[in-house]
Amino acid sequence: MRALITGGAGFIGSHLAEALLHQGDEVLILDNLSTGSIENIAHIKGRPRFEYFIDSVENEPLLAELIDRSDVVFHFAAAVGVKLIVEQPVHTIETNVHGTEVVLKHANKKKKLVFIASTSEVYGKSLDVPFREDADLVMGATAKHRWAYACSKAIDEFLALAYWKERKLPVIIVRFFNTVGPRQTGQYGMVLPSFVQQALAGQPITVFGDGTQQRSFTYIGDVVGCLLKLVKEPKAIGQVFNIGNGAEVSILRLAELVKEQTKSKSEIVFVPYDKAYEEGFEDMPRRVPDLTKIRSLIGYEPKVQLDEIIARVNEYFHHHD
Repeated sequence: MRALITGGAGFIGSHLAEALLHQGDEVLILDNLSTGSIENIAHIKGRPRFEYFIDSVENEPLLAELIDRSDVVFHFAAAVGVKLIVEQPVHTIETNVHGTEVVLKHANKKKKLVFIASTSEVYGKSLDVPFREDADLVMGATAKHRWAYACSKAIDEFLALAYWKERKLPVIIVRFFNTVGPRQTGQYGMVLPSFVQQALAGQPITVFGDGTQQRSFTYIGDVVGCLLKLVKEPKAIGQVFNIGNGAEVSILRLAELVKEQTKSKSEIVFVPYDKAYEEGFEDMPRRVPDLTKIRSLIGYEPKVQLDEIIARVNEYFHHHD
């Protein structure tokens, strides 16, 4: 199999590239390095069956050529991270919607299988937890830029499913729930690497809001293993799947666990959302996946739990900072 990964120098894309190469597949990566990093793929550069292109999906002639050469497209190129989304809403919407549009258009010419990377953010302000794939999505007001990302990814899903329904383009949509692990940075507001880096540096561990918000964290290896199974499952086509871990933790408790594991003397401090992001910023109190659908199709079970995840992220930053 030959796979094209857009955004392949990013956190999830680089781990997927590594796993595909490990099982003998060919990998092409397209990434403009806006949020990805060449360091993420440094260890696989020069390997046989691997090529990378530093460019954007908006370079349509190049994109079309790479899709033609591929059997499957993992479309991970996107604006990511709450910080970036709040600060650059135009970039967020244009990148996510237009990028997906051109990938689907070119994949459709030869009916190449496309994975669309979506997000738990699409559930918006829904309180119907755990979130099921067929549940209603509850978006915030358009005046709140925080929801631009969720809305842009929901449009990506609508468009992909429309291509499947109307034009029979095979698509699979995956909604990631707080995927974490080595190579993820806190640069764009990702909470676990931010906490670990702060703790290791002896800086205050900054919890946004009151820390009672609940999240579930999924190890990158579990996510990649899931993707490798889905790509071989014909019944997955035309479907939407949550990929996550059902175990919940409050953000305050996460900060405490990081402090304990890193043996840090850092103080845990609370930063109001208005100060961290923008006035009137809204967040979800809980964000937890219902995994029934993915479990019943491919037997997915997350193997790496939170203590081990924190340990691995801690070890990574020990060696890379």
